Amino acid sequence: MKIVEFEATIEFVANINEQKDCLMSQDKNYENPEVLWFNIDVPKGHGVKAGDRVRVTVEKI
Repeated sequence: MKIVEFEATIEFVANINEQKDCLMSQDKNYENPEVLWFNIDVPKGHGVKAGDRVRVTVEKI
């Protein structure tokens, strides 16, 4: 069951360790209920950089 799907611009990519990075999107307009934030760890080699747009999908399985 899909819970939410949205598109966002990556603000920052953090180096976590040798195996993974963290993709972050934290819009400064936190009071707007339509703005969703995320921080998600991903394996290295993803090719995503700050400014790229991504689609985030959360599903319950």
